[in-house]
Amino acid sequence: MLILSFLKGMFMLTTTNIGLLRLLQLSNSTLPVGAYAFSQGLESAVDRGWVSSSSDLYEWIKSQLKSSMTEVDVPLLIRQIKSVSDNDLDKIRYWNHYLLACRETKELRLGELEMGKAISRLLRALDVSFLMSEDSDFTFLTGFAVASVAWKLDSKIAATGYIWAWLESQVSAATKIFPLGQNCAQGLLSQLITHVPPVLEKAHGIKDREIGCSLPALAIASSWHEDQYSRLFRS
Repeated sequence: MLILSFLKGMFMLTTTNIGLLRLLQLSNSTLPVGAYAFSQGLESAVDRGWVSSSSDLYEWIKSQLKSSMTEVDVPLLIRQIKSVSDNDLDKIRYWNHYLLACRETKELRLGELEMGKAISRLLRALDVSFLMSEDSDFTFLTGFAVASVAWKLDSKIAATGYIWAWLESQVSAATKIFPLGQNCAQGLLSQLITHVPPVLEKAHGIKDREIGCSLPALAIASSWHEDQYSRLFRS
């Protein structure tokens, strides 16, 4: 119910009821793409003591939401949706590789590609045809764009679902790493989603030459995770 209330409260939905249901399907944590297997550096940040409380976690996720989500993921998702709509294979491949170039570590790149393979298989199972189906570097973001176009989702609505899926995945990972508690996790999500409308607004205004950012602490944590002695998540 939280995501439904969030979507309705942000803006008036212009999609059909089936479109909303498709969005919920696409952004749901049960989507079989393996997002649960990756912490995106969070496990290492917890291990090193950088994130040790719900307030630390809030700041950790918020910083990514306001930087990498705003300046990389959402702008690229918008462009991929347009490229897929135009059946422009050159542009699809260009932005797909651009995204991979923005993934600063082996772990972050692996997560994107493994989830890309999974959403590729899922789209085929759902009879959604798309370009690049056999490309080994097909990313999750590109697959999300393909599904959004196939299901006629507006780019702003699709981006909202994409951000929600990422937020939920991060908070879910945190609950596995340290004793956050389900009520605390929901409270954290309620705080974080208040930042989503301005993120969407800013991301839609970013020009091609402005796409990109660097989060050194995230990159360091993700790199350290490769040889962390004990871990729950893939690296």
